[in-house]
Amino acid sequence: MRCVAIADSDSYLTWASAFMGALSVVTERELILVETPVLPSETQRAAALAVGRIDPEQLQRVPLDGVRATIRREQPDAVLIALRGPVAAAMIRMITELPERPVIVTGLPGISFPATRKALAFRRQADLFVLHSRREIREFTRMSREYGWTHRFALGTLPFTGERTGAHGGDLVFAAQALTPRAREERERLMGLLVAAARADPTRRVVIKVRTTAGDGHDQDEEASFRELVEEARAVVAVPRNLVVSTAPLSAALDAAHGLVTVSSTASIEAISRGIPVIALDSFGISDELLNTVFEGSGLFGDDEAVIRREFRHPEPAWLEDNYFHSADAEDVAVQLQALVAARRQGVLAAREPARRTAGPFRPAGDPRGNFGDGHLVRASAVRAVSQVLSSRSH
Repeated sequence: MRCVAIADSDSYLTWASAFMGALSVVTERELILVETPVLPSETQRAAALAVGRIDPEQLQRVPLDGVRATIRREQPDAVLIALRGPVAAAMIRMITELPERPVIVTGLPGISFPATRKALAFRRQADLFVLHSRREIREFTRMSREYGWTHRFALGTLPFTGERTGAHGGDLVFAAQALTPRAREERERLMGLLVAAARADPTRRVVIKVRTTAGDGHDQDEEASFRELVEEARAVVAVPRNLVVSTAPLSAALDAAHGLVTVSSTASIEAISRGIPVIALDSFGISDELLNTVFEGSGLFGDDEAVIRREFRHPEPAWLEDNYFHSADAEDVAVQLQALVAARRQGVLAAREPARRTAGPFRPAGDPRGNFGDGHLVRASAVRAVSQVLSSRSH
């Protein structure tokens, strides 16, 4: 089976690399990195490819308007769409219009709970939608049926769920996120908590693990980065010397960890996988907006005092099986992909309905709740621009 993955950012390239590297049914693989404003840096590209053990020669950078010609030249059995929503929707539509189109697979990197209409609507025309937990499968299936859509879901495994190593260091590692929490005052409060944790035990480090360095591409713009907050704090208070900011890979940070603190980062999954205890900080509440309802029932929630006292905890076994740590024999990505490719080769691959039937810009027909929900308004002009580029060379 020949498969081509199309990615556009650090997170999606990492996920695409892991996906391609893990599927033994894929015997020939290529990765296309679409040139967009969120293009990952050379360092990020190298790290992403290493996750899937992908040879750098299998990665090619392609301008947006060159993707069509590249897919037609490569003639893959399947294409993995590892792109952000608006670009994914336009790319999927373009590929469905190709003669003898390939099977279209898509998915989301990281924790994808709770399900959102936006994620489903943008990827409605794909043949297979990969998710990473039994709980995600249930929630996305429920929402898809609620809208009368016909997504086909498959269960896969998140990257980084590797060998258990346990906690061997003394660091409190905090996994920073761009949008959680979002408000500056909340991020400043969180910064104060980390300073307090560092002061509580000057003999052990508090490591703020940030995802990007200067010049790196990033998926989301944050109002106040933790690098900035540390510098601002140093201007007004004596920041403990054992509070540090790290741009090293998360795996390296976890090598020296006593435990991990996060609001809702997928870094928690890597820590749990390695047997490193976690605190899912609930000081800002538990809500879909904070993306931390996934930890309900895990036993991982803790407040400020738990962080200061370093009261890390391990998840409940029942939560593990339902959330990202299912057994290998539960996965069905390879089986479903093989079935779809076989249908394509026999000329019976079913057509998929368009990603949207317009009842207004980016609004599914009959949707009374508007443009994919509160806080998820996507500008129609963005997708129109992408669509125009992808359709400009359709003939």
